[in-house]
Amino acid sequence: MFDNLSDRLEGAFKSLTGDNKITEINVATSLKEIRRALVGADVSYKIAKEFTEKVKEKALGTDNVLKSVKPGQLMVKIVQDELAELMGGQAAGINVVGKPGVVLIAGLQGSGKTTFTGKLALHLKEKRKLKVLVTACDVYRPAAIDQLTVLSEQVGAGIYKEVENKNPVEIALNAIAHAQDNKYDVVIVDTAGRLSVDEKMMQEISDISEAISPNETLFVVDSMTGQDAVNTAKVFNDRLDFDGVVLTKLDGDTRGGAALSVKYTVNKPIKFISTGEKLNQMDVFHPDRMAQRILGMGDIISFVERAQDQFDEEEAKRLEKKMKKNKFDFNDFLGQLNQLRKMGDIKSLLNMIPGMKKMMKDVEIDNSAFAKVEAIIQSMTPKERANPELMSMSRKKRIARGCGQSMDDVNRFIKQFDQMRKMMHKMSNNPAMGQMMGKQRRR
Repeated sequence: MFDNLSDRLEGAFKSLTGDNKITEINVATSLKEIRRALVGADVSYKIAKEFTEKVKEKALGTDNVLKSVKPGQLMVKIVQDELAELMGGQAAGINVVGKPGVVLIAGLQGSGKTTFTGKLALHLKEKRKLKVLVTACDVYRPAAIDQLTVLSEQVGAGIYKEVENKNPVEIALNAIAHAQDNKYDVVIVDTAGRLSVDEKMMQEISDISEAISPNETLFVVDSMTGQDAVNTAKVFNDRLDFDGVVLTKLDGDTRGGAALSVKYTVNKPIKFISTGEKLNQMDVFHPDRMAQRILGMGDIISFVERAQDQFDEEEAKRLEKKMKKNKFDFNDFLGQLNQLRKMGDIKSLLNMIPGMKKMMKDVEIDNSAFAKVEAIIQSMTPKERANPELMSMSRKKRIARGCGQSMDDVNRFIKQFDQMRKMMHKMSNNPAMGQMMGKQRRR
């Protein structure tokens, strides 16, 4: 996501390297490259031109008495602020206050509406501690009801469905009545999509909206369709006047044009972004953090938030005691791997760490690498997993045969595990480290 844009923006800032101050001449060169980078990311020329005009105005209007700030650094800061503003400025909340609150989901077929419905249900359940009901109002796609049923079971949400009823307005109204009777806090209404915008589709979603008066209407759009996504959002907004946008498939080969353009075009905030198929791979959209990612600065706040979502205080205390006694074992290691996997794609996580994106630019990181380690551990006996010091040559040979890995792979992993174990033991007995871990738990 945004890799090409990031590289081209970095190149644009290099034109200011070595200059003592910002001038009309060096800014013009930099802005020309920035405009090309934005157009290359599928941002319309009009938006790209207005963006660079704002950057130019701020750059030339800056007091150059800031001797400690180099022109390139100043330009990066200005572009960062303007990118954040272009994408909405600040994170927008979702309104689910009501008895129950009602959220209407709209969008084209294939944009990821039903999957997002499941993700939003999980988000509201875990983050807001709400009792969530989802309802299937897509009466055309044969698998839509089944898909939503499976998703609701996975996230622990209730589901309301009427297999025989083909009137989506009636289903939505009945679902809200069911939610009221059963004390649900919020109802998420998943609606039908089409392969393209048509009058029948627009009339149907308008009828549903008018009938249920939702607290929040979210338009789900496939970010991989670029500028087409923005144009579709405008058509829907003109008819539906939705409250916010959801960008899906940001983990794919997307140039970023939808994320950069949609707020400007429809004047509605991006509220959520989806970065994978897993139900926990959805984030509240923070324009300032996305601007930092685009400029290669990472997003350490989001990284810490994801880690804290998986943080178990009692488990942390247990592991700390084991590390102090040098008793951290393969079972503990496997548990930590599972926690890391829940945080999301490894490469996207590393890109959140400042400076890491550039370091990992040409390095391919395959999540399946975990599978090799897991296979090695799972080929051990329960006694071996709990007692790493038992690893003899004969045991390693048996483990290698059992997991289908070479002896070199098994030896390498066990050696690395042993080194890590010693380091963890040393760090856990460092008073400063112990104090820091205690502070983290108290948070």
